[in-house]
Amino acid sequence: MPGSDGGRKRYAVVGTGARAEMFVRALVVDHRDSADLVAFADVNQARMDAHNRWLTHLGRPPVPTYRAADFAAMLDRERVDTVLVTTVDRTHDEYIVPALRSGRDVVTEKPMTVDAPRCRRILDAVADTGRQVSVAFNYRYNPLFAAVRRVLADGEIGEIGSVHFEWLLDVRHGADYFRRWHREKANSGGLLVHKAGHHFDLVNWWLNSAPTQVYADGRLFFYGESGRRHGYARDYDRVHASPAADGDPFALRLAGHPRLRELYLDAEHEDGYHRDRNVFAPGVTIEDDMAVLVRYASGATMTYHLTAYAPWEGYRVMFNGSRGRLELDVVESDFVSPAAAGALKGAALHGAEAAVESGSATLTLRPFWAPPRQIPVPGQSRTGHGGADARMTAVLFGGERDPLGRGATARDGALALLTGLAANRSMETGRPVRVADLLDVS
Repeated sequence: MPGSDGGRKRYAVVGTGARAEMFVRALVVDHRDSADLVAFADVNQARMDAHNRWLTHLGRPPVPTYRAADFAAMLDRERVDTVLVTTVDRTHDEYIVPALRSGRDVVTEKPMTVDAPRCRRILDAVADTGRQVSVAFNYRYNPLFAAVRRVLADGEIGEIGSVHFEWLLDVRHGADYFRRWHREKANSGGLLVHKAGHHFDLVNWWLNSAPTQVYADGRLFFYGESGRRHGYARDYDRVHASPAADGDPFALRLAGHPRLRELYLDAEHEDGYHRDRNVFAPGVTIEDDMAVLVRYASGATMTYHLTAYAPWEGYRVMFNGSRGRLELDVVESDFVSPAAAGALKGAALHGAEAAVESGSATLTLRPFWAPPRQIPVPGQSRTGHGGADARMTAVLFGGERDPLGRGATARDGALALLTGLAANRSMETGRPVRVADLLDVS
């Protein structure tokens, strides 16, 4: 679809934290022949200024900046075609809905939002306006996950009876959710919404089905004040300028990361946001160890477990079918050294560079009555979520064809969200939860 100037599409980014950088680079470097970044909006001017300085380093001119309160005016003044939403999760709908109702399309980071009423507002705005919401479920674009979909769709293991899915976040990556705004469930929905939403979306996509009932149990076992019981807790609130943080392997030192210093430490005077909280400090309202049982409309079930304090990072997914079994085993990092524990996964910003630890990936088909065989998966990368970020932005911004149908709609975003919301409700009540009782998206 052409942009408002008859050709190139015009994009604005609202929310200029670290996650925005992947989208910004894609727009101004990878797809600059077909897309224009025309504005930033945020509650924090210092962060927008940092992004504009980065643009000049990339050889691109700075763009106009707008306070979040001027978001609507920005849309018209800059003739925006599509809005990229990378704000705090609980605020996504505050930008998605006005953008849709003013005639713009939206690309939003996952999760699409954090509760059922906000989700209903977004779905209603999509229905009323006919505009499009694309949810950035980049995992769909990983060649491993695409290979899984092809094997299942081709009927190699027959009808799928059950799925077992285990995801491990190591003590570097997992800890980072407990330093940031994500540590408060009101902001993020908890890890079953913010992180596992990726995984729930994958299963919906793999099975070509939707969740109908969810049971879950979980707790805050390792981080927060539990750290005192395990002998890890130290008495400080945030790392910067706190002598008690010296030598703590869980401490993130913003001053040692030039880009994080620009985006957060040098910007906190405007909004008071601290990116380097003590992961064992009081105030954590999310869980770090969660078990979920899901039933799908197809009749299949899934057992899922998320651990956010593992010694290594990776995942295992097993599909049991009427003709055999498919197994995916991935090691993203086989250990975390003490020196690396307080760093971020991969590079300073969301894995833009390869991690130094060893990794591996195997996809094994185990048919009945025949030896197992390995399925080769070409195109794997140690950058940008297995190369998925670049593939996703090529479809979103570069007009690349997508024969696998990996693009995620507002409905897809709602179904992934609802699995996590139903799991949260089940943890509160101790009972199974019907997804349709939270929000009917049929």
